[in-house]
Amino acid sequence: MTELHIDSDPLTGPEPLRLGTRGSALALAQAGWVADQIATASGLDVVLVPITTHGDRSRESLATLGGTGVFASALREALLRGECDLVVHSLKDLPTAPYEGLVVAAVPARADARDALCARDGLTLAQLPEGARVGTGSPRRVAQLRASRPDLHVIDIRGNVDSRLGRVASGDLDAVVLAAAGLGRLGRLDAVTEYFPLTSWPTAPGQGALAVEVRESDLHTLSPLARAVESVDDQFAHAAVVAERSVLAGLEAGCAAPVGATASFTSDLLELSATVYQIDGTRRIHHKREMSTEGLALDQLPTYALSLAAPLTHDLLSSGAAALAPLGSSSK
Repeated sequence: MTELHIDSDPLTGPEPLRLGTRGSALALAQAGWVADQIATASGLDVVLVPITTHGDRSRESLATLGGTGVFASALREALLRGECDLVVHSLKDLPTAPYEGLVVAAVPARADARDALCARDGLTLAQLPEGARVGTGSPRRVAQLRASRPDLHVIDIRGNVDSRLGRVASGDLDAVVLAAAGLGRLGRLDAVTEYFPLTSWPTAPGQGALAVEVRESDLHTLSPLARAVESVDDQFAHAAVVAERSVLAGLEAGCAAPVGATASFTSDLLELSATVYQIDGTRRIHHKREMSTEGLALDQLPTYALSLAAPLTHDLLSSGAAALAPLGSSSK
């Protein structure tokens, strides 16, 4: 692969970094935020390069398409072709398997990782009437909704945030469940009627976090790109999502599997918990591990996080997690 050089003109300065992103409103908002962070930290100009993915064009369910990894493949291919210099993904949508030639070089500061209910008339989940219609495209959320309220009609939905909220406003649905981070990035937190606590409603590994991915060859240089990406990496967020996604990888589960995981740093402690659900909501397996991080350097955190994920994954599998959910997905 060709090494990236950012050319400089004595009159105009360095060429801008080209940041590849999906073209949805949420993706553009996320990428715009990352571009601003990189520009502020590095002093380089960053321009967005919208890329249409198969997942954006198709109206099929995510399960039919093969999981949310369909959104990442077009971005990655464009990056390898040199159509952009770096790409940004929602980490919860990014498959855990390595992608040859590419590396997640940075995870910026993480937003709210919780799920949120957006219901008509300001209702909470407990207040929804019997048989209410609640929309989601996530198997994990389906299982959690059925576990909490077996009487609900859970409707499989696709579409952007505005179209999903529009179905509640029109009366087609009584509520939808969405990521609080996405609502916040779009300025739509006014639609939230209830936030679900991570302790009882764990979310997708990496939810609320973004991944900045680059060509691996570009990190072997002291290029402006490498320095710019490094400047926006939040090492605590990076280590937390490494831990969560390592559990998903260890379960051999795709990013659409009914698995929730939460990693957090409190004082000198790293806590990691994970839950695997049966899709009908009738069973779940939950385990938690924690380790002291006292005395660790920041650059040691990701490796330490990996060492905690492995025994937690073993706990889940030993308790029968593989029999609960469609693990072993090829979309991992």
